[in-house]
Amino acid sequence: MFGRKFLDPTKTKELEGKAWGNRGKGKGNVRTPPLNPDLHRSSFYLTFVSFFMKRLFAAILIVLTIALGGYLFNHYWIHRFDSLIARQAAVYRLDPDLIWSIIHEETYFRPWKTGQAGEIGLMQITPAVGREWAAETGMRELERQMAQDPASLLRDPERSIQVGCWYLEKLHEQYRDIADPEPRMIAGYNAGPSRAAEWNKVSEGAKPLSAEEFINKIDIPSTRAYVVSIMERYRKLKGPAQSVTQLQPARPR
Repeated sequence: MFGRKFLDPTKTKELEGKAWGNRGKGKGNVRTPPLNPDLHRSSFYLTFVSFFMKRLFAAILIVLTIALGGYLFNHYWIHRFDSLIARQAAVYRLDPDLIWSIIHEETYFRPWKTGQAGEIGLMQITPAVGREWAAETGMRELERQMAQDPASLLRDPERSIQVGCWYLEKLHEQYRDIADPEPRMIAGYNAGPSRAAEWNKVSEGAKPLSAEEFINKIDIPSTRAYVVSIMERYRKLKGPAQSVTQLQPARPR
């Protein structure tokens, strides 16, 4: 009809089948060969190693950051009162390194600390010593404050350092003519001037005790350990040429 030629439906299906069957045989549609299992495992291993190394690097970076932060914070913490120490040490003609070493041992630079025997502040001043210092200043207001509320005064870092230096200067006056006054001063600061004087006694005409001999005569273990610890820290600050003997048992009296 009108010159059109109609195909047989069965032939149409046959032609369609051939057309679909020829797909994938062109140059652009080459079949992908099956994956090599060894290559697959190798790729997985490399991916795992890369992931692990990235995590390891991140962990190392975090640890180093924390360590550096801790170091910088600790350096700030133990040196934040250096200017106050230097000022008061100069007033009382003491070595600021010695004052720093004592504070390090007493409170590790914590001005709020209170001792078991009622010591207060950075240098662990007792209210009795605080009142004695206030009376010597001749300032009535300080005497009144120290009598009524010694904790509020002695928790102030500069005031605590001031009173501590005042007390150490008195101890220094007793031993200023001895070659190594520091162990005697430290022992007196911890155990009291009378005990330090007793440990420092020698026979008439005998030469003064060396630092090590004096330390070995201290018969209170806690005081002896206190003196040795501070002297080791102090001499490290002064230089490697100076050293302290190892802590030894107290000799029986």
